[in-house]
Amino acid sequence: MTVDAPPTPAPAARRGRPGWLGWVACAAIVVVGSLPVTLHYLVFWPLDQWQVDVEVYRMAGQSIIIGRPVYDAMTESPQLLPSTYPPFAALLAIPLALVPFGVVGWLWTALQLVATTAIVWYAGWRLIHRAGRRAPILLGLLTVPMLWIQPVSDGIRFGQVNAFIVLACLMDLRRPRPRLVRGIPPGVLVGLATAIKLTPGVFVVHYAVNRRWREARHAVAAAALVTVLAWLLLPENSFAFWGGALSDPARLGPNRGTSNQSIRGVLLRIGPDGTAGTLVWLVLVAVVGVLGFRLARRMWQQDDSIGEVAVVGLLAVLLSPVAWIHHLHWLVVVVFALLGPDPLRDRRRLWSALLVTAWFTCRLEWWGVSWIAAPLHPVWFGRVLQNSGCLGALVALGLLWWVTNPRPASDDPGDLQGGDEGEEQADTAADAADHDDRYAGEEHPAEERSEA
Repeated sequence: MTVDAPPTPAPAARRGRPGWLGWVACAAIVVVGSLPVTLHYLVFWPLDQWQVDVEVYRMAGQSIIIGRPVYDAMTESPQLLPSTYPPFAALLAIPLALVPFGVVGWLWTALQLVATTAIVWYAGWRLIHRAGRRAPILLGLLTVPMLWIQPVSDGIRFGQVNAFIVLACLMDLRRPRPRLVRGIPPGVLVGLATAIKLTPGVFVVHYAVNRRWREARHAVAAAALVTVLAWLLLPENSFAFWGGALSDPARLGPNRGTSNQSIRGVLLRIGPDGTAGTLVWLVLVAVVGVLGFRLARRMWQQDDSIGEVAVVGLLAVLLSPVAWIHHLHWLVVVVFALLGPDPLRDRRRLWSALLVTAWFTCRLEWWGVSWIAAPLHPVWFGRVLQNSGCLGALVALGLLWWVTNPRPASDDPGDLQGGDEGEEQADTAADAADHDDRYAGEEHPAEERSEA
């Protein structure tokens, strides 16, 4: 009878706790690596397009302070953008109104960099913790290319809120649960994110599909509580939003424009129109939704919380009537869900993550617009490029299914291409336990995973 050897313990050098110099180096790497994006959009960008979305948030806060109707106000010309988020989000924006707009833009950008770095830390912990003392260095190096992908750089360009929405949902669903939120019942952060920007409500559907009633109740209760609070404080504005502004998709901007990379946005550009187009959209939403939620369920059953968040986040974009390119900030989680704990053991993971990163670093949608405007032939190729955000999200879903699908064991135990899943899981579990105590500040939840 053959007895497997116990996993080889990690070298002592890898077990050390990162020092403060490591975290300083991480911050320096992120700041320097972000300069191509931040300088472009905060220094050299036209002032009439500068941080236009955070200007909308700030305007909502100003409206509450001076007693102006939140949903009647518009930003200054030439943008003329209205507020589109629920009243609870307007309440949270009041502090922005107390600070000069120029300061708000830079501060918001800095917070986005911090939030995106935190997303990489929490989504990539299975890989990052292997670096031991060098974990902060690896964190910085992995964060920089994420700042260059189009959805993240567009978020910096506009001053968007997506980084914080993604971080909140990731911290809520991630296992082991981050210590920062260990006292918050699971589902609450998803509920608060939904009260701010509605689309995270897709996670409540995911909870319901898997009969995770406790998380679903917490999410719905949190969203309802703060929404009712906002209604009590801002009754007229709440009625204006829930009774009119919410049902007006044109308020969000030109739905047919290239920036709308939801399934509906693609159909608006390529047809069919009218009732037929609506029926086709509903059918596609149903198909993608069923397959996507099944994949998310499999991730949950495999205890892959990073993959779970990645899949549901992509569904939030694909199934929404309107989803701008910067809404795909979920791709940061997707990349690390694809990489897994050790991508060198399964090259499917490495190449899949590189493909998604390269795809969304290139601004393919705008290449398509230029192709069509030229005009170049074949025109259909330009259309494919123009809709590559939606196509890329669908491809990412397919890759997540592929890399998590069990594959036959390699004949050669040492083959890096095939990988040894059992050894990988054992090593990862051992390293993760050390990681929780030493430098992630996280612990496993005391509650059961599900009430199903």
